[in-house]
Parts: sequence; C-alpha cells; structure tokens
Amino acid sequence: MKIQRFLGAGMILAVLVGPPAGHADLLKPQSPPKTGAKPFSFADIVRKEKPAVVNISTTQKTSKGKGLPPEAHPPLGNFFGNTLPKGFKGENRGSGFIIKKNGLILTNHHVIEKADKIIVRLSDEREFEATVVGRDEKTDLALIKITDRQNLPVVRLGDSDQLDVGEWVIAIGNPFGLEQTVTVGIVSAKGRTIGSGPFDDYIQTDASINPGNSGGPLFNLNGEVIGINTAINPSGQGIGFAIPINPVKRILDQLETHGKITRGWLGVMIQELNEDLARSFRLKDQSGALISDVFENSPAARAGLERGDVIIEFDGKKIVQMRTLPAIVSETPIGKTVTLKAVRNGEERTVTVKIGRMDEKAVKK
Repeated sequence: MKIQRFLGAGMILAVLVGPPAGHADLLKPQSPPKTGAKPFSFADIVRKEKPAVVNISTTQKTSKGKGLPPEAHPPLGNFFGNTLPKGFKGENRGSGFIIKKNGLILTNHHVIEKADKIIVRLSDEREFEATVVGRDEKTDLALIKITDRQNLPVVRLGDSDQLDVGEWVIAIGNPFGLEQTVTVGIVSAKGRTIGSGPFDDYIQTDASINPGNSGGPLFNLNGEVIGINTAINPSGQGIGFAIPINPVKRILDQLETHGKITRGWLGVMIQELNEDLARSFRLKDQSGALISDVFENSPAARAGLERGDVIIEFDGKKIVQMRTLPAIVSETPIGKTVTLKAVRNGEERTVTVKIGRMDEKAVKK
C-alpha cells in the first residue's frame, strides 16, 4: 500500500511540476509508424486456424472393484486407494480439430477410448455431444462427429513429407484443460520410433505439448495441419511427438466409411538389421527387413518365404529401414498380387505373393 501511494503522489507531482528540462519532447504525440510490409507474426496463423480446434472431454463410469488408475485422478485415487467407488465418473480431456464442415473431427483414439459420453467444446464456447464415427487403436486415431446447422470452421491438411527438420511449427490444444493454448517450436526430428506400435513414425517437436494436447493439430507456417499431437516424453522437456498427417490422410476414407481400418497382411515377424547380422547374412549393407518368423498358412508361407530371408523391396518400393515395411504392407489392397525381392544366403530372389487380410485377433495370439 505504501508503494502504491508513493507512485500516486509521484504521478501528481510530475503533472504539477512538468517534465524535466531536456525531456519535454517525451510528452509530444508520437509520429505514426512508417508504412511498409507487416512483420511476420504467428498471431496471424493462430487467429485464422484456432476456431477449428476443439476441446474434447469424456466421462466413463467405473464398476465395483475396478476403476481408473490413481494417477488419472491423483487426489481421488489416493483417497479411495487403488480403486474408485462404483458409479464414479472418471473424466478425460483432450483436443481435436474439425476437418469437414459437416462436423467431422479428428483426434486420438486414446482420448475417446472407453468413453460413455463425449462432449466437444468449440472456440466460441458452444458445446455438443459427439458420436464416434470410426477408430483405430493401432494408429491411435479416431473420428468423431457433431451436428451443427451452422457452417463450421475447418482446417487444411498439409503434406508432412515436405516437412523439414528445423522448420517452425505451431501446436494448439487444451493442455491440463486450459483451452485454446498456443505453443510454438521447431521440428526436432522426423521418423521417430517410440515403441508405441508397429506403425511408429513420429514427428518430434520442442513445441510444448502436455496432457490435454493429445489429438490436437500441429500446424506449419502455411496454416496447414502436418501432424496430430499424440505423445510426450514424461522424463524430458521439449520432447513431444506428433503423428504425421500423410499416413492419416490415406486411411481417413476407411475410418469414415467403415468405422475401422482393414489392413493388408503378409504374415511375417521382422526385425532390424545391425552390422553383425548384415555381415552374417552376407548383405552389402544394413538395408532391409529381416524375417524372424513366418506365420503358418500365411501369404508369406504360401509364397515360400522363410525365416532368415531379408526383404529389400516390396511392390517396387525399396525397404531401406525395417520399420517402413509394416506400413507399406498394411496399405496394400487385400487380394493384390505383388512382387517382392528378398535375399537368402547372399543371393537375391524375386517372390510373388498375394496379400491377405490382417486378422487382428489371430495376430495378437
């Protein structure tokens, strides 16, 4: 209070006495800034794209003896022990973005997983209950939909293959329930594998991503979505991961039309090659995918592929890194006959195989 009164008195004194000698020009009106090109600002992109970013909240009822893990709701989890009372409604929050004017919203599967009710909150604070259109656990993607008679704002989907390491990116989402939060960073790396599944291929960014950002968009400087913010490294700072938008675009029609993804299947277990393995298999380098096992009665078994074969090309596409093969095979139409090249005992051979349909349950077994 003393400081406030002192500042008030100082302001009155300054008005009564006037500016010190030599500083009278401080009270003169400032000249307007010179006209010219407006400096670049992230604000222009954010202002245009933010209305299409939504907040997603879900509720899930628990049953007796079961419940959400304590870390999902620390105070409640600690109070009730390792389980929550029967009928307790657990809450989950995430983000999403509108991709079609009919109310179609793209988000992460883990944001809406096991939800009894999904509420979507728009940037103008209107709320809608959403329905699930399609979901895919393997890629951690989900499509939900709201119904609104007004024309909804939508995002533009970009080309993640054109993204460069070091390029500026903008994340918009709802970390910790703080709606419409904007963070900025760069692309730290591409093609990251984080052990989340067979289709790992993440964009790494140092744009701040936290719980609640999941499912939200990662924009480039053209205001296009080039990734879906999905995961963080809990033991590090400035290490977040986003699903590249290009593989997402390739399965959107299936998700919207059929509600799930039907994948092509070769029927092999594969592993990465290192220097020692490459030498032992008499390979020129470490390119390719080493077959560690072949499923019985699978397309690969019928085509004569064996354990120890190294697939170096599939359907005209070079397999430089092992992790690219599962995605290529899964996107191959079921029933299509393709040619692949494999190395066995140092000799390259060409094999023709008819792609089958992946049976998720059988593969898990």
